[in-house]
Amino acid sequence: MSNVITQNWPPKPTFTEKELGDISGKVVIVTGGYSGVGYQLSKILYAANATVYIAGRREQVGLDAIKAIKAAHPDSKGRLEFLQLDLADLSTIKASAEAFLAKESRLDVLWNNAGVMSVPKGDSGLTKQGHESMVGVNCLGPFLFTKLLHPLLESTAKSSPPGSVRVVWLGSIMIQLMAPKYGMDVDNFDFKKSKPMLTTRYSISKAGNLFIGSEWAKKDAKNGILHLTVNPGNLRTPLQRGMSVFEKYAITWLLHEPIYGAYSELFAGLSPDVRPEDSGRFIIPWGRFGTTRPDIDAGGLVSQNGEPSRAAKFFEYCEEQTKAYA
Repeated sequence: MSNVITQNWPPKPTFTEKELGDISGKVVIVTGGYSGVGYQLSKILYAANATVYIAGRREQVGLDAIKAIKAAHPDSKGRLEFLQLDLADLSTIKASAEAFLAKESRLDVLWNNAGVMSVPKGDSGLTKQGHESMVGVNCLGPFLFTKLLHPLLESTAKSSPPGSVRVVWLGSIMIQLMAPKYGMDVDNFDFKKSKPMLTTRYSISKAGNLFIGSEWAKKDAKNGILHLTVNPGNLRTPLQRGMSVFEKYAITWLLHEPIYGAYSELFAGLSPDVRPEDSGRFIIPWGRFGTTRPDIDAGGLVSQNGEPSRAAKFFEYCEEQTKAYA
């Protein structure tokens, strides 16, 4: 309970734009960087002189965001680019990665910030390939995008300070509140055996990101790439656009401004307090190391009785579902 309370009402952030300093020369990607937390994060990074790629499926919204950010920070020596990316269609993601690779020779930080937490009325709730949208957009799309960019992350890490090349995965407090025991049912990754309620599916997808980040951290231990999963906090963002009026009203008192979520993600991606040995850890608002639930931190992330962990099994599921598009 104390873990949940401290994430709902965190202490003041300790790593903000004031502590960031000049990050000229860094090349970063923020998926969903044109709205909500991603927009606030993109503003901070551009103001600090980074090359920032705002990746998403709505080009005009992205271009409008770039225009607004440039106007807000006219003295920046950074660069802003829009990158077309549709996480709900695996068949398009390789072209997005290749478009980035054709322009850049390094990638310092990838923020897998974009995601969905509701299904708009009338929507099928499925991705282009027929996956449930929470798992498809929140897990499978970012997994494939990261895999395609991995060689560049690895080469960047070889010529960069230890621990500075990172991938940030988006978790949520809902992992603690609504994910099933051990985070997910390994026999029901695709929800074909049974389909839990929407909030549970969202929570499972966020546990999935924790699992993916944890497994990538193990695989990249010798490659110099850090993977962190972050709960950005309870925030007022466009993620709530699919909620009913009643649902929005019920949670309003818990919500904070998006800039605070950006500070959580900023800490994960760039704080010097994150060291190589911290790869795989969970970060809570507004930039602190934390935990999820004992059953998930142990039974989900750690092998039991010689069997692969749930994290390892989910990682393999993501590999299997995306390999045809890599």
